Amino acid sequence: MLVRNDKTRSSKFKSLKHCLSAGEPINPEVTEQWRNKTGLDIYEGYGQTETVLICGNFKGMKIKPGSMGKPSPAFDVKILDANGNVLPPGQEGDIGIQVLPNRPCGLFTHYIDDPTKTASTLRGNFYITGDRGYMDEDGYFWFVARSDDIILSSGYRIGPFEVECALSEHPAVAESAVVSSPDPIRGEVVKAFIVLNPDYKSHDQEQLKKEIQEHVKKTTAPYKYPRKVEFIQELPKTVSGKIKRKELKKTEWETI
Repeated sequence: MLVRNDKTRSSKFKSLKHCLSAGEPINPEVTEQWRNKTGLDIYEGYGQTETVLICGNFKGMKIKPGSMGKPSPAFDVKILDANGNVLPPGQEGDIGIQVLPNRPCGLFTHYIDDPTKTASTLRGNFYITGDRGYMDEDGYFWFVARSDDIILSSGYRIGPFEVECALSEHPAVAESAVVSSPDPIRGEVVKAFIVLNPDYKSHDQEQLKKEIQEHVKKTTAPYKYPRKVEFIQELPKTVSGKIKRKELKKTEWETI
């Protein structure tokens, strides 16, 4: 919203020294536009209420746009399979923090009055964050999606963030949220809720849907494009600006 705001485009940020982002993945296009406008990089961080900062792009590090950086010195962070085994670079899995034999400082101890939920976060020697991601050859971590946001379509695992990044590169798209939608043949398909930029609201809606779908096919893998597209006025968000994907997903599945 800041990048696309007309006042931001005409403003100067002479006192701005350092920029950081957290709470929701930031797509590379926004990072690039912000750099072009301010001359500054956005240092993305990743954490949870339960953990504080897990990974970050710290000062002096090379920034890889779209990456959430490297682990905080406080935590031993790994990518794990369903059995708690550490996965090699490039393989997607669950993001975990080692808690045994020594539980790190800064990590919560338990959920109040909910021992079942607390136990569900443990897998072997690791606390499971509930997020999916992977680590590259240079040790940078990349967010894929919340585990319960992953879309399973015809056997393919699709993360909403990658599709949303592709959508953001289309000039008609101001904002978007991607969720799973039921499909009798594929089980689930990708559905995109899109807020249009004002200049495109008068365009032919069906033609615009096709153009956006083709754009995503070319930008990502063809099987990841949104087979369903719905244009809306605004996305449901929390007070801190996080998109309520669960709310959108619920509207898709509660009619079954």
